[in-house]
Amino acid sequence: MGELRKIEVVDVPVPQGTNVIIGHTHFIKSVEDIYEALITSSTVIRFGIAFNEASGERLVRSDGNDEELIKLAEEAALKIGAGHTFVVYLRNAWPINVLNALKNVQEVCRIYTATANPVQVLVAETNQGKGVIGVVDGFTVVGVENADNKKHRHEFLRKIGYKR
Repeated sequence: MGELRKIEVVDVPVPQGTNVIIGHTHFIKSVEDIYEALITSSTVIRFGIAFNEASGERLVRSDGNDEELIKLAEEAALKIGAGHTFVVYLRNAWPINVLNALKNVQEVCRIYTATANPVQVLVAETNQGKGVIGVVDGFTVVGVENADNKKHRHEFLRKIGYKR
């Protein structure tokens, strides 16, 4: 019978100018398929991918086109330690530019978060291993937007080109 040993909070750094995507996938081929999904999304995207193998050698497998981002992804994946978890760090692209491509990778089961905010991953450890049970993305809300907030949101989305 399984036994819950502990639940830990793993802080995942998100350096200025980067975004992180954390998800769950199920096969070693994911590293190459996620690479292809990312590299074909933009000509200027920079990224690093790390994937935690859940069986066999149980290594952190990695790839990407930016050594700094690959290292960040490897370190975060190793700290999380949960099998079949993947971490992607992005630069020169936003998660909105790649999420649908990632969701369409055959092996990807779920995306836990995609953000530039501070992230904490909640990891449960049992006698079998570790698993992600959730994420804390950013900070607690403090209220409901008013008319000025709505106007600012509306203008901001048009200023950055996501709405017309």
